[in-house]
Amino acid sequence: MQNFPHHYKVKGITSDCGEVSLSSEGVTDITSALPKQFGGLGNRWSPESLLVAAVADCFILTFKAIARASKFDWVSLECDVEGILDKHNKTTMFIEFHMKAVLSVACGTNNDLAYALLEKSEHSCLITNSLSGKALLSIEVNEV
Repeated sequence: MQNFPHHYKVKGITSDCGEVSLSSEGVTDITSALPKQFGGLGNRWSPESLLVAAVADCFILTFKAIARASKFDWVSLECDVEGILDKHNKTTMFIEFHMKAVLSVACGTNNDLAYALLEKSEHSCLITNSLSGKALLSIEVNEV
């Protein structure tokens, strides 16, 4: 891992009536547009959906790192996130992120440890720690 601080650079480009092209060195460009809720077509990633995706992605990647460090074996992890955008003190903002983690593990796995590692992942996620909206995690562990 590199020493802090880390720097992340993204460039956004658009025209008056076009989508936004987002680029960053070394990764594939993506496009974004307004979501349906703000009058867009709803057929592209939006800043809102990208933020909610970052919550899910960070949670999963954090769990992978914590599970690896804990030598915890698991099969798969699914994380569904719903971001709640609302008015708070006359400011439009995400007030909550409802996260549902479904972890599949082998039969005989220590389920208490699974829950503990998932909870630690939520508390350690740098994205949710950087946001003012409250992260609410529900957990399901299934033996396969």
